[in-house]
Amino acid sequence: MDRRTAYRDRRDAGRELAKHLLTYSGRGALVLGIPRGGLPVAAEVASRLDADLDIVVARKLGAPDQPELAVGAVTSDGGRFLNTDVLRAVGISEAELEAVTKREMAEARRREERFREGRPPAPLEGRIVLVVDDGLATGATMRASVRALRKRSPARLVVAVPVGSEEACEALRAEADEVVCPWVPGFFGAVGFFYENFEPTEDDEVRDILREYSERRSASKKASPAPMEA
Repeated sequence: MDRRTAYRDRRDAGRELAKHLLTYSGRGALVLGIPRGGLPVAAEVASRLDADLDIVVARKLGAPDQPELAVGAVTSDGGRFLNTDVLRAVGISEAELEAVTKREMAEARRREERFREGRPPAPLEGRIVLVVDDGLATGATMRASVRALRKRSPARLVVAVPVGSEEACEALRAEADEVVCPWVPGFFGAVGFFYENFEPTEDDEVRDILREYSERRSASKKASPAPMEA
């Protein structure tokens, strides 16, 4: 399905995306946003599905002489996706690849710790897990994230994005149990093309969203009446 207008911003995109995920509402799902831009989207999805919210941090692996050219992506706990076509084109050596992998994995761990502010990672085993970003261009960071999360035995692993390229969405279908992407335009270009406001999400905003959502969920659970004994 193609929309006729861009999303206003990431929050608007999250609200629209949640409409396509209502089957997971109230089922104890966990929504994982990919910081930074994916988290405002994920927070809206989690709120509307009555789900928990956490993050999965992925980092692009840049070519040694062209750091903006992604040869793949990696997560803090070792999930990795490599774009073999780009690797062949740039001629990166195994030593160079391992060096950039080690560096970006360490940076992903550092960011994850900073964003969580001491809160432990949410448990995944046996749960429905929805992995959310603000869009899929190449899909490299999402594929690295899904590979890492699969090792933690979720019951169902769902990729959910407001917009994505046809190629990336198709590739993710081989990695995830389900891909939900309501807008797959004929010509993609870049994720920002499909937003009126695509200002960068700053680290402070990521921390604020996680902290405020965690506090709100804790308060809500404390306020809920305990189940009556039979």
